[in-house]
Amino acid sequence: QVQLVESGGGSVQAGGSLRLSCAVSGLSAGKKYMAWFRQAPGNEREGVAWINTAGGTTEYSPSVKGRFTISRDNAKNTMYLQMNSLKPEDTAMYYCAAERRFGASWYSPAGWNYWGQGTQVTVSS
Repeated sequence: QVQLVESGGGSVQAGGSLRLSCAVSGLSAGKKYMAWFRQAPGNEREGVAWINTAGGTTEYSPSVKGRFTISRDNAKNTMYLQMNSLKPEDTAMYYCAAERRFGASWYSPAGWNYWGQGTQVTVSS
């Protein structure tokens, strides 16, 4: 049974930092592309960043590029999202995803097969 478990969310003030983790079990995460998504109330789920199997290729949403860094530790079957210079508009539930479907756009939620339950990030001004 595949499980993705996010942790590290919380409440911070604008300008602060958080580091999210996504622990994977039941799946060789090192063989799968992975990604972070987020969803604010009333909004659609949107892609934040994705990373390839070795970690050498990453891509970010323009709204977070330069502030967030996605990484992974395949030995620990864990993916991370370092979030710096947080803004109130970053407030959302953050989800990790694994196993991108062949040919799918990374930023489309429909393009991923496995999901975590989410961790809440709240940024106050």
